[in-house]
Amino acid sequence: MLGEMSLVPDNLLALLVATSFAAGLNVYATVATLGLLAQAGWLALPPPLHILSSWYVIAASALLFVVEFFADKIPAFDLIWNALHTFIRIPIAALLAYRATAQLSPSEQIICAVAGGVIALAAHGGKTAVRAAVTPSPEPFSNIGLSLGEDVMAVGLTWLASKHPYIAAAIVAWLLIVLIFLTRWIWRALKALFRGAEKDLAGTENLKNTA
Repeated sequence: MLGEMSLVPDNLLALLVATSFAAGLNVYATVATLGLLAQAGWLALPPPLHILSSWYVIAASALLFVVEFFADKIPAFDLIWNALHTFIRIPIAALLAYRATAQLSPSEQIICAVAGGVIALAAHGGKTAVRAAVTPSPEPFSNIGLSLGEDVMAVGLTWLASKHPYIAAAIVAWLLIVLIFLTRWIWRALKALFRGAEKDLAGTENLKNTA
């Protein structure tokens, strides 16, 4: 089709790097965008991923994206939402990478799947840590602003990867380097989040016992 990008292995790997990071931020937006790009003829998905261009998959992903769009902007609840999506974003990113590299050997497929999962985990972990840091703020606008930025980045990275995969992959590489330098801060934020959750749970139990 006119304007369609042919995915040779190097292009495919660059695309997977970008979409894995995007999936770690918002997997529903990423899947819906991939499907829409394929439907528009702007992206040639590998045969094992042709299912993403099904209108049923696109509609389901778009619906879940709408749900996440609102759920992810509610302070405190967004932390619960993101914690639950640890078991969705990362496995789906790994599965997409595995299925997209079906032309490779099984060992290479597994390596790509692990890499996709790790990249998604880095994006997801960074997102969750930043949310944990801003959630104590009394105003909701920081959460809303961060969530909107993440939505735009997920869609934008996926679109950019379909047109300029190397540029998209370079942006992700830069973001990963930033996350590596912020690892200590991210770890502290996550520990503070879990400590706060434990205290809230202990307080709830104490109230039940004294009632």
